[in-house]
Amino acid sequence: MSHIRTIEYKPDRQTLEDSRERGHALHSLLAGRRSVRSFSPEAVPQELIETAVRCAGTAPSGANLQPWTFVAVSDPALKREIRLGAEEEERLNYASRMSDVWKEDLNHLGTDWHKPMLEEAPWLIVVFKQNTRPDGRPNYYVQESVGLAVGMLLTAFRVMGLSTLTHTPSPMQFLARILARPANERPFLLIPVGWPSATCRVPDIQRKPLDEILVIQSGE
Repeated sequence: MSHIRTIEYKPDRQTLEDSRERGHALHSLLAGRRSVRSFSPEAVPQELIETAVRCAGTAPSGANLQPWTFVAVSDPALKREIRLGAEEEERLNYASRMSDVWKEDLNHLGTDWHKPMLEEAPWLIVVFKQNTRPDGRPNYYVQESVGLAVGMLLTAFRVMGLSTLTHTPSPMQFLARILARPANERPFLLIPVGWPSATCRVPDIQRKPLDEILVIQSGE
């Protein structure tokens, strides 16, 4: 291991009380995050998009190969084309691809194949996963790595006060065609980003309590 180049790592050590306060503050902020389907036309500076993607780019990844590309779209013509492509796939999904159980599970969210938010939001972030590197060599743990990066992206947008929606108009290969992405990239997620509209409403949902998502095995 002596041949590996390293640098010193000494993160700031907080007091226990500071750790508690910061953790509770972050949870409170993230607990207020909601998926938004009604966006304001108000512009969002490109700088904020770049900052969020920089945050996403700090995520851990298999062999540190960072197998992701974030394509930020504000061009109205491209957003229109993406909306039409997404609605075509979603129309087929709701008509024949999705099971009755799946559609029942979506009823409380009030969703259907219409996706006007894909034009209304000032930005669309299309996340691509790189299954291989440009030279054909493999990347590793691609799904997990890109998922981690997206989580950090959504957190960054929430910290900056912006709203998002995670959209998966499966199959999504039309996004690679519209955005002229290389063959080693595959669409992973489509995320409208912006400020919520003045009349925005969201479904009344609850998150699972801690005792349903956490198992502690302390050995005591």
